[in-house]
Amino acid sequence: MGLRKDARRAVKLAKDIMWSRRAQRTLRVKLAERPPLEPHKYRIGVYFADGKVNLYQLRQWYAPLAELAETHPVLLLSRASGAALKLFDESPLPVAYVRRVADLERVIHEQDLHVILYVNQNAKNFQMMRYGRRWHVFINHGESDKMYMTTNQFKAYDYALIAGDAARARLDKVLWDYDFDKRAIPIGRPQADHYLDGTPLPYTPDEREVVLYAPTWEGDRAAAAYGSIASHGVDLVEGLLATGRHRVIYRPHPRSGVVDEAYGAANKRIIAAIEQANAADPQAKHFYDDGPKLGWQLAAADVAIVDISAMVYDRLAAGKPLLVTRPANPAAEVDTTGYLQACEWLVTGSGESLVARVDEVAHDDSALERLKFWVERYFGDTTPGATTARFHAAIDHLMAEWERFAALHAEDGEVDDHDVEGEKAEARGGDESELG
Repeated sequence: MGLRKDARRAVKLAKDIMWSRRAQRTLRVKLAERPPLEPHKYRIGVYFADGKVNLYQLRQWYAPLAELAETHPVLLLSRASGAALKLFDESPLPVAYVRRVADLERVIHEQDLHVILYVNQNAKNFQMMRYGRRWHVFINHGESDKMYMTTNQFKAYDYALIAGDAARARLDKVLWDYDFDKRAIPIGRPQADHYLDGTPLPYTPDEREVVLYAPTWEGDRAAAAYGSIASHGVDLVEGLLATGRHRVIYRPHPRSGVVDEAYGAANKRIIAAIEQANAADPQAKHFYDDGPKLGWQLAAADVAIVDISAMVYDRLAAGKPLLVTRPANPAAEVDTTGYLQACEWLVTGSGESLVARVDEVAHDDSALERLKFWVERYFGDTTPGATTARFHAAIDHLMAEWERFAALHAEDGEVDDHDVEGEKAEARGGDESELG
């Protein structure tokens, strides 16, 4: 058993290395075709050190950042080849590929980055955070009550843009001696202003009730085993497909099955069931959604079923009926001090009982009233445009603070590293393999 696992790992590693080398060659061609970035144009940098598998963390910021760029030019900084290739193809914002530290230093030298935004806690963030005289700001890739949202790593950043009162209360229990009034700036959920952005629906609306099922992955440890595909998902989706009254949008986490083969198998079974249901009834138009864009699904669905993840709060911002799957693993840590203390739970059961619970919540006026309270608690004013205004105001504040401190230190010398000779030497040394 151990030998087979080692052999699979060796094969996977070899494939990853071959893919990485091809990606590097493709990147070199793309970079040669692209014009150089205009010097001293960009004031906002978005630093992304992860590979393509985690691009979902950045994609959800595309629309808010593109709108921000109309006022403050924004540049994406990508460290991994796979992510950079994807970003060159799909990003609405300009991209700088900064695989090496020397590449990063060159971009810093050529641009006037005042504010650096971070969407996750990648260890390579610290390679960017070494550079002072600019604000390093954690904006996260979603709001949730997971353990990730209370990490002491918040203190490493100059500022954090948080969703609202619930986020501040959550952090206040963990972060000692942290100046919340100065460093934690509430902005709501800017993405919610872009949920309905004109994206065509993959179906024609009719009398069917649209159910979004958007589970997370299985997790890499028992305490974070929030994924429901294997425990709830197969029975739930097969039950919904059988009614003839529902249209299913299935959007699994892109990492589903990377740790647990059984979880991956359950995911494939759901995808196959959707294909079979559409073949049997083409008018049903159930939809397996593996696309990069998230937003329309949250607004279009009549009821959403999600796991404990940022998707709870993405949907919460839409203010429409919502069910949260109760983790089947008893070791999964569930923080019931926030919204989860009052949410509508979906526990494991037969397909028939799961469908009945979906129907119940979809038409429960009292549940919708409870939902409104928590929407305000987590996101503040969700009037269209209000959260975008708070986001822009926060950035304007940080830019004004940068100007203030730049004036105070106008007589100071240069502090940023820019080792031109070292950069030339590293370039002569050839490309490093970069999996991503």
